[in-house]
Amino acid sequence: MKKATLLWIDLEMTGLDPAKDKILEVAAIATDMKLNEIARFEAIVKVDENLIKKRMVGDFWEKHSSSRDALQAQNQKGQPIETVEKELLKFVSQNFGNEIYLAGNSIHQDRKFIEKEMPELNQKLHYRMLDVSAWKIYFENALHKKFVKPENHRALDDINGSIEELKWYLTFLK
Repeated sequence: MKKATLLWIDLEMTGLDPAKDKILEVAAIATDMKLNEIARFEAIVKVDENLIKKRMVGDFWEKHSSSRDALQAQNQKGQPIETVEKELLKFVSQNFGNEIYLAGNSIHQDRKFIEKEMPELNQKLHYRMLDVSAWKIYFENALHKKFVKPENHRALDDINGSIEELKWYLTFLK
């Protein structure tokens, strides 16, 4: 079996504060270093309805109301975070060898939530991460080149966008 090395993860959360917010949706794509997809994973996390109503407010959620509404609507189908973590750990053990590099856009923020809500998964991850945002900062500010991807704010769509974005940046290295 082909083993992946990059674990592309995107989390949709009630907000950005790991102390107050919770993970709502998890998606992962396992790739090799050439960004070839090996497997994918998706899960919905069940979150307390009162927390959702309290935290999913403000300008961001008003601007992205269709994403907010879809995330809220699917909540009833969700599973406890412990169950989602176990399924994700199974996905990782099936597709990865010893080194698992977390990858994504602003992945440091997702890592904070992983540390808090999925500690077993966090222990399996390498301390180094592949953050596409670093490429974005350099290309936009130094080279004045911008990759435009849709902002759906749905986990799997966001991962696919991040992988395509990194592929675009890499075309400049040839």
